[in-house]
Amino acid sequence: MAEALTLHEDPRSGNCYKIKLTAALLSVPLETRQYDILKGETRTDAFKSNVNAQGRIPVLQIGDRYLPESNAACWYLAEGTRLIPEDRFERAQMLRWMFFEQYSHEPNIATLRFWCRFVGSENLSDQQREQMMAKRIAGEDALAAMEAHLSSRDWMAGSSASLADVALFAYTHVADEGGFDLSRFPAIGRWIERVPTLDGFIPMT
Repeated sequence: MAEALTLHEDPRSGNCYKIKLTAALLSVPLETRQYDILKGETRTDAFKSNVNAQGRIPVLQIGDRYLPESNAACWYLAEGTRLIPEDRFERAQMLRWMFFEQYSHEPNIATLRFWCRFVGSENLSDQQREQMMAKRIAGEDALAAMEAHLSSRDWMAGSSASLADVALFAYTHVADEGGFDLSRFPAIGRWIERVPTLDGFIPMT
């Protein structure tokens, strides 16, 4: 990749971590620029004008172009590499689990982690408190789906690690910070131990 790559991120975010992990697994140089979302640093007029009009991170900067959405950024980095299966069906399976991560997994597990670890239950709004039980149930359902899938296989799609594993690892391995009991999911536990054995792996910081 000839163009310089810069990740606009908050290092506490799993969505940001998955992009850094993808780059690390592929030995792709990646600079970072950090923002504190708790201080509203992505909501400024300057950020919205220059980086992402939606005021959200992560954003992968590719030269003078900006690519929001974490899984799109992971795809950009990984296209044509071992992290995207060559087989057409396995590639579709990878996408299936990446869509699942953003639709069924991240909105529940990541949100509860953010509320519990970084916001604090005493600072939640009444609306957020009302949503907690529904998000916990939906998060448990997402983990159960992963558990069933991983009970008979090592990786989420195909016979080796793919972007599906990267995308789901980011928030699954810290799901306990949102109050989820990962000891109830032994297949997920074995998978969580397997991912760090990949060449180039970096931990979430």
